[in-house]
Amino acid sequence: MGKIKNDIQDEDKMWQKIIMKYNIPDHRKSIWQIINSVVPYALTWYLLYRSLEYPYWVTILLSLLAAGFMIRIFIIFHDCGHKAFFKSQRANYTVGRIMGIIAFTPFFKWHNQHWIHHTTSANLDKRGIGDVWTLTLEEYLKASGWDKFAYRAFRNPFVMFIIGPVFTVFLANRLTKKSMQKKEKLDMYFTNAMILLMSAAISLVIGLKAFLLIQIPVVLIAHSIGIWLFYIQHQYDEVMWLRDSEWEYKYAALHGSSFLKLPPVMQWFTGNIGFHHVHHLSPKIPNYNLAKCHYENEIFSDIQPVKLFSAYRALSLNLWDEANMRMIGFRQIPKAERMTDPQKVSG
Repeated sequence: MGKIKNDIQDEDKMWQKIIMKYNIPDHRKSIWQIINSVVPYALTWYLLYRSLEYPYWVTILLSLLAAGFMIRIFIIFHDCGHKAFFKSQRANYTVGRIMGIIAFTPFFKWHNQHWIHHTTSANLDKRGIGDVWTLTLEEYLKASGWDKFAYRAFRNPFVMFIIGPVFTVFLANRLTKKSMQKKEKLDMYFTNAMILLMSAAISLVIGLKAFLLIQIPVVLIAHSIGIWLFYIQHQYDEVMWLRDSEWEYKYAALHGSSFLKLPPVMQWFTGNIGFHHVHHLSPKIPNYNLAKCHYENEIFSDIQPVKLFSAYRALSLNLWDEANMRMIGFRQIPKAERMTDPQKVSG
């Protein structure tokens, strides 16, 4: 594995030239993306209000569309945090915080953790901040009964994609911690206050019950899909994890982040975030340049896509089998354990 660092370091100049071509934001495209995301979201929200005159399942169906626009708004929020949406830091931070209020996500707290994620992604020795809780096979086998139960519960799809959004929206994104920086705390207070003010203003117009019947499904569906996207971006068959001594940023970006090939409509709603390998190679690339960067450069031709209809398999991948350099599921533990310890084969 030591060859990885040498190979990547020899190609540094080529990577830099490729990245620089796509790193410059186009303000016209950025402004247009804000318009074609926020305006349709507001219009869909109005349709949701009118749908309450009909059976509630109509509202739920419309919530899927509104959630799609909220995800697109979150991608703008995401790009602004990387200072990739505008050339001006002030513009990025101002627009990012506004998008964060709409998406019920505090700007600085989320992005501080996300930046750590980018600098430690696929590094086995630096897990734990801004990533999905992932254990190695050896760590799991040595864990206590309670820790194994907690880990299995966390990796359960119901917990991750149903309970997870509720926890994120109502607790993780609302409460401060002592370990947080003052800037993060103040921003979270500001975000919470703006969300409360926005919610109160809308509730005064349409009523609290109507507001909750509309907003809660939208925000929970959007966050559920968002968690799934983040999960599949780093939990898939071909993913690579390395120890810190072998870890290299560019290799980790290309082989520790997936290329999720989505249908055109889903790719639009998710702001091209499926090209996550490109995004991790350079977070400064605006979302509307990610696909262009991937398809215009031969260096990405050997990246195998994760297709939508096979992505469900990733939900069964739970542990990193370090000895065999692959993700495995809980059902594969006995076999993997025998392969790791030959003495158990004869036993």
